[in-house]
Amino acid sequence: MTDTAKPLDFLWFIPSSGDGSYLGTDWLTRPNDPEYHRQIAQAADRLGYSGVLIPTGAACEESFVLASYLAATTERLKFLVAVRPGTASPAYYARLASTLDRVSRGRLLLNVVVGGSAQELAGDGIFLPHDERYDHAREFFSVFNDLLTTGQAHLDGDHIKAHNARLVLPPVQAPRPPLYFGGSSEAAHDFAGEWVEKYLTWGEPPVQVAEKIAAVRASAARHGRTVSFGIRLHFIVRETDEEAWAAADRLISHLSDDTIAAAQEAQRNQSDSVGQERMRRLHDGRRDRLEVAPNLWAGVGLVRSGAGTALVGSPATVAARLREYQALGIETIVASGYPHLEEAYRVAELLFPELGIASPIDQPRASFGGAQVFGGGGHAGNIRKAVD
Repeated sequence: MTDTAKPLDFLWFIPSSGDGSYLGTDWLTRPNDPEYHRQIAQAADRLGYSGVLIPTGAACEESFVLASYLAATTERLKFLVAVRPGTASPAYYARLASTLDRVSRGRLLLNVVVGGSAQELAGDGIFLPHDERYDHAREFFSVFNDLLTTGQAHLDGDHIKAHNARLVLPPVQAPRPPLYFGGSSEAAHDFAGEWVEKYLTWGEPPVQVAEKIAAVRASAARHGRTVSFGIRLHFIVRETDEEAWAAADRLISHLSDDTIAAAQEAQRNQSDSVGQERMRRLHDGRRDRLEVAPNLWAGVGLVRSGAGTALVGSPATVAARLREYQALGIETIVASGYPHLEEAYRVAELLFPELGIASPIDQPRASFGGAQVFGGGGHAGNIRKAVD
């Protein structure tokens, strides 16, 4: 169990495959633009988010390159970037990780991505069956871990061969940047218990999340280790519950049944991910069964692969739901919302005070004294509050 009075570690999301105000339409979409990503990262940096997740995939900007750009424009923000075993050698990934940790002055977090779309994996030259990918990943991280922690590695494995590999420049973080990982299969849980520092689940109902946490804890115990836990969720937070649910309805108001059917078919046929199938089964493509637990809404997953659920409600309501997850052991939130720039502000301004998360930025004094109210930004400035 986790102390629910302790502030959660809250990360935001960089939408490096595009952004928009509505799902399933080209109306009010925002194309990929590094300057837009910079705006989101800088907003997250000043609002109190501890870091950002940069996704990986054929439709995304390359996460290490984008993180390097964003690190140069931010001060405190950490960057959760993907290591995908099989797309490059462990020695090459170790050099990437060490260099990014060095140029960011220790702000790198590593997101282990073993699975996903079988079609995309094939495009990257990865043809291993589901569970065998985890055998490959163990060998990969044996080399990767040794290089980052000691500067040298040697392995003659079934999948990985690295003869007298060397890393000359160590990362800033010792012994290495932490490994984050999400996976829902038994093979994934066993891998998590053996290798990673933080296990991330997608936003399933609390009962299901509790089962996954228990499985990973048991795996870690078998390996003589401990693992911390996080959850990946979208957020639709408004001043009242009614406003929040109206915003959820608007998000899918342009989404056609044909688009839903096509997205669901792709999720069924192009991925062998157990987690993706668990997400899909929460709603089964039906609009009439989207609230899959109190305030947990699966509308995003009608079309989006990966994380498909959002917490919907007022700040007090959403904070209460988060504390339920926190009581299970969740310490870290990896959050997002559409569109990501505006919703980063909404979540920080509305939800963070309920969670006890403070902005890291010291704000200039608003006046020489006395409460002030916003007067519309006119030439005379704000208005002295009549009654405090």
